Parts: sequence; structure tokens; C-alpha cells
Amino acid sequence: MRAHMITYGCQMNEYDTHLVQSQLVSLGADMVESVDEADFVLINTCAVRGKPVEKVRTVLGELRKQKGQRKLVVGMMGCLAQLEEGQQIARKFEVDVLLGPGSLLDIGKALESNERFWGLQFKDELHEHIPPPPAGKLQAHLTIMRGCDHHCTYCIVPTTRGPQVSRSPDDILRELDMQLAAGVQEVTLLGQNVNAYGVDGGAKLAGYPSFADLLRMVGKSGVRRIKFTTSHPMNFTEDVAAAMAETPAVCEFVHLPVQSGSDRVLRRMAREYNREKYLRHIAEIRKHLPSAVLFTDIIVGFPGETEEDFQETLSLYDEVGYDSAYMFIYSPRPGTPSYKHFQDLPRELKTERLQRLIAKQKDWATRKNAEKLGSVQEVLIRGDAHSEGFLEGHTRGNHPTIVPKALGATGAGIYQVRIEQTSPHMLSGRILGSDGQPLPELPRFTPEAAAVMGGLPMA
Repeated sequence: MRAHMITYGCQMNEYDTHLVQSQLVSLGADMVESVDEADFVLINTCAVRGKPVEKVRTVLGELRKQKGQRKLVVGMMGCLAQLEEGQQIARKFEVDVLLGPGSLLDIGKALESNERFWGLQFKDELHEHIPPPPAGKLQAHLTIMRGCDHHCTYCIVPTTRGPQVSRSPDDILRELDMQLAAGVQEVTLLGQNVNAYGVDGGAKLAGYPSFADLLRMVGKSGVRRIKFTTSHPMNFTEDVAAAMAETPAVCEFVHLPVQSGSDRVLRRMAREYNREKYLRHIAEIRKHLPSAVLFTDIIVGFPGETEEDFQETLSLYDEVGYDSAYMFIYSPRPGTPSYKHFQDLPRELKTERLQRLIAKQKDWATRKNAEKLGSVQEVLIRGDAHSEGFLEGHTRGNHPTIVPKALGATGAGIYQVRIEQTSPHMLSGRILGSDGQPLPELPRFTPEAAAVMGGLPMA
């Protein structure tokens, strides 16, 4: 069997794709690079917003045409597969295999079946399964929990991924050891709400560390860099910030979604915190990590959001001074309370507000990145950039960075880089040798690199 996977959505979906790919390989499948080469195509779907759902519809439409021309098995997995909306789509486009996020280990059964297979049950063994480490990569994701016990009114995750289940610390450390043995140097701990690790259904699990203590444990493993996502402000504690400061391997990067700066909107979202409490967390982070890089998520145009509410979001952005933000127009998702009970705002209004927020984000990113001009940053180089002669990677603070290839540094690795140019979206610089001097470059920085940086003006 020749199999090809297409992945949409979050880092958890990327982890799940790797898990299923490892299952397919163990079944004897050959993973191929394109749909045209494959006789089994599996789409890992996202249901958080409407746009990735439309992408899935488009791809399934194309695959249905191909099924009429050649022998092809089509599968769909992930969050959309768990919903009635996704199951209707699967019927319409004649999907053969449907696997919810809790039934990924059923892929073998599904392919052995001679008829349509739909696996939508949550299986406990999934939480104990340890996939093999990624081959030849310096970065890896490591799931520490699945599901979520919060019920934000806009979010479909509790429906698609179920209640929170924390993985045992022993399984987490075993998987980490395997990743390190395979050469991984940066690991990202994943969960819908990593701060709540070890407290499932509101009850502390016997023998499980807090998330802060888990960070300390992982930091003793020998891994070079540790990141984590995503955090819910309701469960964030000062001890997490303290653990980050105490553990050199933990990167000074915090992704703390706020969603809105308005207390009224936060209540309608059922976020369980207010602006004041959120800002206290920011103060705690900066107390322990003065140089922390702060990212956030913001939803624009939530039902009922007024211009005054939106101005409070803009003022919060200024008060925190985020390094960057993931910004989204509110997308009503069937099955969520906000879809059932709230009236959506006009798309034109939401789009106009998003453009103002993007301008705010670009202004702050320009200033924040310009502060790094002349500094030396630790950069994990992943490999070749789109522009010939250049490498791309990211800093401990998750800033995309490009560098010219240099003698003694032509491939993946962790290097010290002196930053020489910045834009709102990227840094660029030169790799330094052990003596702190730039390594000889081939080629030097050229206008071609500006195209890689989006053609944006340099600071």
C-alpha cells in the first residue's frame, strides 16, 4: 500500500499525523509524497474554524473524482471526523475510513475492513501509546495530555477530543528518551491546556506532578530546548513561570491566549478569567523572566462585541506589548453554545476590525524585533530556506530567522547568530564561530533574502 497524509490544524494534529504514519509504516505501507502516487489518502482535519473545513471539502471533492478514475481509498481523521458535520461531509464525498481523535489506533482495523469503517470511540490505550521518534529531525512534539475540561462557548474541542486525560509522567519521559536517542534537540510539550496537567476533571491525580514540576523533570533529561503549548490563563500559576526561570532548557517563550481584552466579551466566551487576572499572569511571567517573548491568540468580532469592547482589546495589546499574536475572525462552529445562542456579527465589520488589529500587531512586532538588532541569538537551524544559499530556523523565542550558509555550518543544528537585519516577521543574521566571529559565508546576504523575508522594509 502506498499512503499519503494531508494535515490541517494545530500542532496536536501534526503529532497525531506522525502517530498514524508510524502505524501505517508498521503495517507495511510506503509513505509517498503526493496524492497521485498514493492508493490510500488520509486527511487529518481541523474543526476549530470554518476555513479548514472548506479546504477539506475541496480536497475530498477532488479525491472523489479520482476514485472514479482509479482504485483509491480515502480516509478522514481528526476533529472534524468526530462531528455530525464531518460525518455528513464523509457521506457526501464517499469517504471510506473515518477515525475520530480518540480512535487513531484503529487504522489497522479500518484498512482490513472490506466495507466503510467509522471509528469514533475514545480509546484509553491511545493515551498510553508511545509512537517512535521522528527520523532525522531536531524538533519533536510530545503530547502530555488530550482533551479539555473547559467549555469556552466558541470552542468545539471538548466535543471532538473529549474531557482532559493526562498521560502518565513515566510514559512522557519514556517517549522523551526515545526522541533524544534519535537526535532531537528541541521538544514541544503539547496539550489543549498544558497548565492543567495532572488535574483531570478537577481532581489531582495521585503520583502525577504539577505542570511546573513536569517542566523541571523534563529539563533534567538533557534536552537542549523545551517549549510548550497551549496554556489557558485560568490554570496558569506563578510556579510555572518560576520553573521556566529555574530550568535552563525551557525557552523564554510563552504562548498565553487572551482572546479578548474586554471583560464583557470574556464572560460571553466563558473564559473564566478577566482582564485584571490575565495581566497579573503577565506580571508574574515578567517577574521571573524579564526577557520573556509573549505570544497570544485573539478572536475578533465575537458575537456581541462592540467597538468599545474591541478598543479594550487594542488597549490590552498595548499594555502587554506582545511580540506576536495569532489573530482570527470569529467563526461560528455548529455544536458550540455561541453558535446556538448568539447572533453573528457582519463579516465586513469583523474583517475591518481584524485589519486594525493586524496593523497593531505589525507595529509591535516591528519594534520588538528591532530591539534584537545587534544581539546574539541561539537559533535552531532546520535546513535550507526557500532562497538558495540560505538556511532557516527559529530562536528560543520562536522568531523565524534566516542566515547565509557558512563554512562549517551548512545544515541543521543549533548555532549562535548575530542579528543584522529585522522585519516585522523575521530576523536575519550571520552564524558565529566558537570565537564569536562570523563564519565565512557563501553567499553573503543578498536582495534575494529580502524576498524570503516577505519583501517587507527592514528596521
